[in-house]
Parts: sequence; C-alpha cells; structure tokens
Amino acid sequence: MPAQLTTADLELLREPHIAIVATRMPDGSEQLTPTWVDTDGVNVLFNTAKGRVKHRNILANPSVSVAVVDPANAYRWVSVRGRAELVDEGAEAHIDLLAKKYLGVDTYPMRQEGEVRVTVRIVPEHVLRMG
Repeated sequence: MPAQLTTADLELLREPHIAIVATRMPDGSEQLTPTWVDTDGVNVLFNTAKGRVKHRNILANPSVSVAVVDPANAYRWVSVRGRAELVDEGAEAHIDLLAKKYLGVDTYPMRQEGEVRVTVRIVPEHVLRMG
C-alpha cells in the first residue's frame, strides 16, 4: 500500500540536502550513495546514468530506500522505502534541474561523454520522519 509524504517531508526533500540512497547489490548487501534528490509532490526522485551501480541494482531489485537529514537540525529527517521506477523521458532536463538546485548552474557540469541519464522515481511504501 502506498505511503504518503507530508507537507513537511516535501519541504525537506525540496531543500538542497544530500540524501543517502540505498539499493541492493547482487549478493544482497546494501549499496549506499550520497545523492541529489527532489520530489514531484508524491514521489522521491533522483537521477543517475544508465549502467552505473545504482541503475544495475534497481534493474535487478527495485526496492530502494532514501534518507534525508537536515544538516542544520539532525532531528529533522525523512526516510522513505519504496519501489523504484526508471523513467527515460525528461531525464536530461531533470539532471539539469538538480544541478540548478544543488550547484546554482543551469546545466549539469559533470556529464560524461556517451552517458544516458535516467530519472529514478521512488514510489513511497513506508515513510518514517522526525521534526
């Protein structure tokens, strides 16, 4: 059953805080990555390049967790577990939006030649929060 993000959750996700995203490696161990995130008002979104570890792990197992902690108040945080959906359409524009949010630039400056971007949409199934 889907879980709902609160207004406070959405506000935290819209602020430029680094999130920790957890995916599952093929051997079942966790793979954690500091990641830029945002929200579409219902789901948690992040962006990666096809073929990277997060992408490969999600293809094999779409269960993903993400946690964001406010660095100004460690007791204000949200943790979301859910199923990841990979979205090709608009992924290039999405990474540019994240670059604007986190770096203040219009175009993502770390693109690698030949990479293909994908937006990861996490549909919340379980949400924990504080603050």
